[in-house]
Amino acid sequence: MLINTARDKSRTDRVCYIIEAALEYFIYILVTGAYLARITTSLGFSDSLTGILSSFVSLGCVFQLGSIALFRRIKHTKRPIMLCDAINQLLFSCVYLTPVLPLSAAQKTLLFLLCFCSAFILSNLISPAKVSWLMGMIPDRSRGSFTARKEIVSLLGGMSFSYLSGSVIDHFEAIGNLRMSFIVGSVSILVLMLLHATTLFAIREQPVAPVSSSGSLRSLKNNKMYRLILPVIMCWNIAHYSATPFYGAYQIKELGFSMTFVSVLSIAYSLVRVAASPLIGRYADKTSFSRMVSLCFSIAAAGFFINCFTVPENGSVFYTLYYCLSAVSMAGINSALTNLIYDCVRGEGRRSALAISSSLGGICGFGSTCLMSTVVAYIQRNGNRLFGLSLYPAQFVSGVAFILTSCLVIYLCTVVIPTEKKKQADCC
Repeated sequence: MLINTARDKSRTDRVCYIIEAALEYFIYILVTGAYLARITTSLGFSDSLTGILSSFVSLGCVFQLGSIALFRRIKHTKRPIMLCDAINQLLFSCVYLTPVLPLSAAQKTLLFLLCFCSAFILSNLISPAKVSWLMGMIPDRSRGSFTARKEIVSLLGGMSFSYLSGSVIDHFEAIGNLRMSFIVGSVSILVLMLLHATTLFAIREQPVAPVSSSGSLRSLKNNKMYRLILPVIMCWNIAHYSATPFYGAYQIKELGFSMTFVSVLSIAYSLVRVAASPLIGRYADKTSFSRMVSLCFSIAAAGFFINCFTVPENGSVFYTLYYCLSAVSMAGINSALTNLIYDCVRGEGRRSALAISSSLGGICGFGSTCLMSTVVAYIQRNGNRLFGLSLYPAQFVSGVAFILTSCLVIYLCTVVIPTEKKKQADCC
């Protein structure tokens, strides 16, 4: 009887975790990509500035280092995690109000930047402890399959949510009342925030023993596999954030996509990712996360290659192809990077490992976006020409991402996977 009760509670925790992740994903949809571009366009931001703001998601990861100091002596992490989550989502709600407030353009810009950046800082500050708490409920042998199920629920829900949100924005824009679409967006985030807090409250606390940050860092320094995985995370962030932060504005402006079509793309993305997630999850459980992520990076590289040739004349077809390939690749990449760390780091050292890897990856990602933003601005100033060639900025950044991701696949196949295989052979 006690065993059945424990199983029921564990099952309830996992179900709540899946719902929590979906609700968090809905909020993320509303403050990134084309939705973020719609807000920044109304505030008069340039494409390069919008790209930099999009990549702040990456730079915000630097604040995950603060999690090491903040949570190292806290045994019960649930309450501070819930509080910070509620505040960051409230700030996201305020982001949607900035275009409609009776303020000057400078004041609106300042308020937007303050709310947007503070929200991502708070989100990242609690991320390692939150992931450690929630993923700690999942047995190691089924992490790949569980992550796939979690993503499927988020994507199916996000598909409907994104289409509804895009349709609402297009409706109010068509009747000349874009102001109301921002108000609806703000209220939607508030409702999602309350539901999200309810799911976190329902998940059991898992007290952790205080951990020495110096001892944890020393252990990571001597961990060879962790040192090999860090460049994977850093290089992927450089490749990813060299290109994708500029795609939101590219869809809205040069390619001329409506928000409804953007939502249709999101539906296609979700359907493809839902179909791919369980296959990739099972592949990871049967082989390894390093093999799985090398496959996913190869698919991502193919997507970036296609986007090198995406222009307004073929945008609806080529960008859709890129988006579908991106969906397949991201079905494995996000979970694999976390699970690669879980494979080589044990116990409470995982929290520090996640914080350090996310921070280094975030710095690399933000730096690459800042660098690419100067190139994007330069190409636009020169009438979409570079080195005498006629091309859009998104084509150039896609080429950079393709080259970097291809190099990453080579590194995984020649360094990480052979080392992992040798380590497993030594253990046997």
